[in-house]
Order: sequence, then structure tokens, then C-alpha cells
Amino acid sequence: MKEGTTADIATGPVLSLRGVTKHFPVRSGSLSRRVQAVVHAVDDVSIDVERGETLGLVGETGSGKSTLARCMMRLVELTSGTLMLDGEDISHLKPRQLRPYRRRMQMIFQDPYGSLNPRRRVGSIIGDPFAIHNVADGPERKRAVQEIMELVGLNPEHYNRFPAEFSGGQRQRIGVARALALRPELVIADEPVSALDVSIRAQVINLLADLQEELKLTYVFITHDLSVVRHVSNRVAVMYLGQIVEVAGREDLYARPRHPYTRALQSAIPVPDPDEADRSARAAIIGEPPSPIRPPSGCRFHPRCPKAQSLCAAEEPRLEVKFNDPANHLAACHFPLAEGEQLPTAQVLGVPVPVAAAVADQAGAAP
Repeated sequence: MKEGTTADIATGPVLSLRGVTKHFPVRSGSLSRRVQAVVHAVDDVSIDVERGETLGLVGETGSGKSTLARCMMRLVELTSGTLMLDGEDISHLKPRQLRPYRRRMQMIFQDPYGSLNPRRRVGSIIGDPFAIHNVADGPERKRAVQEIMELVGLNPEHYNRFPAEFSGGQRQRIGVARALALRPELVIADEPVSALDVSIRAQVINLLADLQEELKLTYVFITHDLSVVRHVSNRVAVMYLGQIVEVAGREDLYARPRHPYTRALQSAIPVPDPDEADRSARAAIIGEPPSPIRPPSGCRFHPRCPKAQSLCAAEEPRLEVKFNDPANHLAACHFPLAEGEQLPTAQVLGVPVPVAAAVADQAGAAP
């Protein structure tokens, strides 16, 4: 490594994605197993994860959030694009070559019940990273595992218990302990609280925040809950049908959403005050998300967008600064929302407001 490179890396982004794409083949059921179609799970995503920040990644189910997380972790092979960890290209490294990088990035999975082997004791589960990377053995490993258990709020004396003997919140703490065992730089949390009771979610979120401050971690926090991501994130990226449609600082995104899809997601956040909830109208999103096998032309949101025009179906919008927004506020929309502009609201019984006939025709052409 050249002199000065370490300092340069320390000030740059932890993770950089450039044109990251992941397509999954759909094969026939016959013996030939011929590829019949392709699922466009992630398409041409470019974004940086800055050192020490929490990047929130939001979108409805099927938008490609979890697939993008697995691309970041190199748990799936990229179809195309470049993935840089601390300035080093890890896009196409073999499993053995990737092993040293695994210590520097870890993942917390969504399901605390399915991500832990029920036949293994907690001490062995948390101790796996030490064994795989030959970091500690015997009494030293046990001591390290118990220290990390205490750090995440688990009783070190429960080292020999099985996962079934813990509650859901405790199991997620085990998953957090396993991810943090080797003190990684980057932690990707894939909906870490969605499978937990509401009363437990705040505890896990606060735990992650405390650990970030204490261990100087960088997070990518994936969720479909915009109220959660607003609480935990410094920046927020919004995904729709495999693409990032808007990214901005947390407060800027919530105060001035530019993409109609972002505004519609925000309107779905529950309002605690019943009187205020009755007065607030929800923005209409027409229909269901299109099939990722045959995504719409142009802007992928145009078949459901109340602002769509013919240009939206013909040309894919670029992710760029709109109006006089800060340089880090980017949106992919031909007709972005002005500050304070509202989308059409849903009518009684959830019937959406009519959309221009031209847009309806385009929507009919989508799968």
C-alpha cells in the first residue's frame, strides 16, 4: 500500500456502489431448465455509505432493499457494477479472497428466529466469527463471547443456553452480538426490528444507537417503516422497483420530498393524534407495483404516479439535484414536487382520484 493511502481511505466512504445490478433468471420447469425471463431485482444503483453515518434504505415490499443489502455483503454475485470497500474493489473476489473483508462488514438479519440455529448453543453461535477467522480459541474465545454478550445486554451466564430459551428481543440481541463480535466497520441491518413486538423495538433501536457511538460503527438500516428510519438515520435513500428514486439528508427529505413516491410513503406514516389523523388525507398511489420481470419503460413509477406525463413513459429520469436543494438531495423525477406541493388524495372508501387518460393508457400497457 502506498504511503498516505490509509489516511485517504479513512476520510472516504466506507462503501461505494457504482452501477450495481442484480438480475435473477427465471427458468422453465422442464428438464432443459431454459431461462425464460429475468427478474430485475436491483438495477443500476450508485450510492456511497459515508463513514460513521446511518444510511436508511426504505421502500415497499419487493422494492429490492434486501437484495441490495446482499449485494453490499457479496452474499450474491453481482450481475454488473462495482462494489468498493474502503477504496478496494471487492466486486468479483472469490470466497477465499473475500474472507479478510468479511471481518470489516457484517449483517444483522430480519428474523431472529430463522437466523439462529436452534440446535446450537448461544456461545457457539456468537463464537463462530472468532473460530472462522482464527482470532481466539478455548477460554479466550469464551471470555470474548461473554464480553460481547454483556455489551449487547445479555447475561453472560446464559452462554450455554439454546436460542429457544430466549425471547424474540433477546434473540435479536444474539444476532447483534454475532455481527459485532469482530468489531466491523460496517453493519447492514436488514429490518432488524420488524419481527419484534412494538414494546421491544425501541430497546433494540436504542441498543444499536448506543453501540454505534461506542464502537464507531457505520450502519445501513433497511426498513419499510419511515417513522423508524426518521429516528435512526442521518441520510435516507428511497427505493422503488429495484432503483433508488430519491436520496437526501433525513430532515431535508421529510421537509421537502421531491419524488411523488416518497411523498406517498410519508403520507402513510400513522399519526398518533386521532383528530389530526382524521384531518390528514393520504396521497393516492394507483394500483399495484409492476412486475420486476417486465418493469415499465422510462420512470418505473409512472403507471402509478398522479403527476405522470408522456415524457415519464418515454425517458428514464436521472438521479440529480432539483430546484435549489442541497448537493446531497437527489431525486429521479421529471416533474418533482415543489416545496409544500401535495399529491391528489384518496376519496371515500379508498377509491383513488382519476388520472389523466394518457397515463391510464400507459399504466394499462404495464404488466
